[in-house]
Amino acid sequence: MHPSASALLAWYDRHRRDLPWRMPPGGGSPDPYRIWLSEVMLQQTTVAAVGPRYARFLARFPTVEALAAAPWEAVAAEWAGLGYYARARNLHAAAKAVAARGGFPESEAGLRALPGIGAYTAAAVAAIGFGLPAVPVDGNVERVVARLFAIRDPLPGARPKLALLARGFLDQAEVVARPGDFAQALFDLGATLCTPRRPACALCPWREPCAARAAGVQDGLPVKAPKAARGLRYGTHFLARDPAGRLLLRHRPPEGLLGGMAEIPGTPWRESGPWEAAEALPHAPLPAAWREAPGTARHGFTHMDVEMRLLTARVDTPAPPGLFWLPEAEARAALPTLMRRLLALDEAAAGVAPAPRPTRRRL
Repeated sequence: MHPSASALLAWYDRHRRDLPWRMPPGGGSPDPYRIWLSEVMLQQTTVAAVGPRYARFLARFPTVEALAAAPWEAVAAEWAGLGYYARARNLHAAAKAVAARGGFPESEAGLRALPGIGAYTAAAVAAIGFGLPAVPVDGNVERVVARLFAIRDPLPGARPKLALLARGFLDQAEVVARPGDFAQALFDLGATLCTPRRPACALCPWREPCAARAAGVQDGLPVKAPKAARGLRYGTHFLARDPAGRLLLRHRPPEGLLGGMAEIPGTPWRESGPWEAAEALPHAPLPAAWREAPGTARHGFTHMDVEMRLLTARVDTPAPPGLFWLPEAEARAALPTLMRRLLALDEAAAGVAPAPRPTRRRL
């Protein structure tokens, strides 16, 4: 049996977090664009890291129409450092679709039809943005539900069962009347009390009906299947500067890892081992007196790590086809985090203090 939604909503009314994308109590109708943007940004990223970037993004693209009309390069530059760049590509594509149809679809199914919007984001925008009966299930909600019902099946296999149990709250009139508040109450419960480690069960509004607490197994739930070993790939990149200090860059292919982002040209990333300088040189963007910088730069993706070497050169030539020169300050703003690690490698070789990097990584 599901616990009372009223108890959770009463707790939320007293303890709700004040977040930039949330409407204050009685503060009017929420903007689906802002809800959607925050949910996309919060995927695999903490609330603390998203706050200032969300405000900056909104200042540059205040409406979905403004985002749709912006060139991809501007969107990519504004997203740089947030990681998981497929989110930015899908955000831009979905904005164009929304602008073309004259507004957001006002149904969960219609939202899911937009590029990059999955079950969770569609339910979140439907519930919070439009007040529709839906229960979005993210990692926080999975943890809360797994403990409430003492579900011992390991993730990710348990996700369909947990989603079904979460949707069971829609049988309660309080949830149907306040779907947005209920969704955000679940988020806040998971983020502040029902945390991954040492949950604060004594303060939880659902402590009495929680099956995991009754069995004393709350710390061990949800169970997670062992992670597969992460792969390691190797690459070499070529950092060219012209007399004006501009950097030679190119865009990655529009699809795939870091699709459409600017990058420092380089070899493919391979699993067989590091590239020797001589075998990497045929991949150089232009002929030059390339020098290898000492050390390596390493960056982790969800499924693999990349270890990169760097060759540098000073050149005075037009950009080859498919490449472009960009002033270093603009390049830093446009480059994703792993490419900035290469700039830090170059600075270390030159004895220059590295430029500060943006933080990255939803409670």
